[in-house]
Amino acid sequence: MVILPAIDLQNGKCVRLRQGRAEDMTVYSDDPVAQARTWLEQGAEQLHVVDLDGAFQGEPKHAEVISRIVRALGIPVEVGGGLRTDAHIERLLQAGVTRAIIGTRALESLDALAALVKRFGDVIAVGIDARDGFVQVKGWVETTKTRAVELAKQVEAVGVRTIIYTDTATDGMLGGPNLAALRQMCGTVSCRIIASGGVSAPEHVTALKALGCANLYGAIVGKALYDGKTTLAAMKAAAV
Repeated sequence: MVILPAIDLQNGKCVRLRQGRAEDMTVYSDDPVAQARTWLEQGAEQLHVVDLDGAFQGEPKHAEVISRIVRALGIPVEVGGGLRTDAHIERLLQAGVTRAIIGTRALESLDALAALVKRFGDVIAVGIDARDGFVQVKGWVETTKTRAVELAKQVEAVGVRTIIYTDTATDGMLGGPNLAALRQMCGTVSCRIIASGGVSAPEHVTALKALGCANLYGAIVGKALYDGKTTLAAMKAAAV
């Protein structure tokens, strides 16, 4: 299992939100590129980046910063947040991003998603953010009536091979992942699942591995690393 440190960007800074709430923000670094280098030095093999301003405003706001992060690291970087047009995705790919994460747009039009997959291939991943099993969109400010597992089936059917699944109730809370939801998600589809939300200690990684889901590819870790609750080395050791 791959451990992906998270970098969330807002107003040019590296921040973390509790449960995705913009009003509950902690700034951890004024220099996201330096923070990314720190994760690389500590052994990061991949990086998860979210353009929070992009997610809230519907278009990328940190393309230049993300480009500098990609150039500085030289490891796979996946990026989400406000990718609503083909041009948004093309700009990220030109910057060297490995995976472009589609969120709101995937729910709005499966035909458009299918066209993206046909055009860009496995570069297209889908972020499914859910609370109590129902998909949330537009920076988690809107909860839909679509069940996360149903959306997962639909996006896999049009060719998506990677899903980043976030349980928004656990995100930033340090209380552990929603194991039942992850087990259900992994059992619903065969594509790769990257877990996000609440993964904050080595024992949480151990619990994820104990699910025995062959398609549980990785886990995203954020607040626990920034707060010093654990280390990237410890999380990676548990993932082996």
